[in-house]
Amino acid sequence: MAGRKIRDERDARVCWAAVLASGDDVRSWARAHDIDGRSLSAWGLNLGLKRPAKRKPRTARRALGHAQLVELVAAPMRPLTQGRYVIRVAGAELELDDDFREETLARIVGVLRSC
Repeated sequence: MAGRKIRDERDARVCWAAVLASGDDVRSWARAHDIDGRSLSAWGLNLGLKRPAKRKPRTARRALGHAQLVELVAAPMRPLTQGRYVIRVAGAELELDDDFREETLARIVGVLRSC
């Protein structure tokens, strides 16, 4: 449940001074003092007050030292108009698209002929 709204500029400045003096983030301080955090944040923005940085949990700070960057490369997109081909012979079904290699199809046909 949200706490009380900030009444006016004086109230906002008093609360913000207390937040900054406490070293807590706005959300935690507002919750602990039954103040509506959104109201306090909005007044802070309107008055141009600098928000204190959110504290990171100790485990998160330690984990950052072991973080690694991973490069993500998107696979090339297939055209939407790509052809699909289905070959049905005696209950067997082979489905191909435009990217299918001729050499592979020749090997499959060779295996089927040998049966």
